[in-house]
Amino acid sequence: MELDSLRRYLLEKRGAVEEYPFGPETPVCKVGGKMFALIFFDGDLVCLNLKSDPDHARVLREYYPAVLPGYHMNKRHWNTVLVDGSIPEDELQSMIDDSYALVIAGLSREARRRLD
Repeated sequence: MELDSLRRYLLEKRGAVEEYPFGPETPVCKVGGKMFALIFFDGDLVCLNLKSDPDHARVLREYYPAVLPGYHMNKRHWNTVLVDGSIPEDELQSMIDDSYALVIAGLSREARRRLD
């Protein structure tokens, strides 16, 4: 998945906004003020931190060599995904969808209502 289409997919989520709290090189996608994705670069390689259910995070790490414990994140709840083409696009989108859904579920009822 190319960087432009990755960012477009992230920002198509209802209520998603892009912010730069860590500087101009590190876009963070949030919903309801909470992060669900962080994009960073390792050289030319695009990397993506995504929230994940701990059990599912472990399964993804075992199945995909490009899925690692979250870099600079709580490694139990976050994965770093190396966007190197080794993960099918639909699976990468599913990981993004799961991250977004977990963050939405953690928002207050009022914050979720404001998204509707």
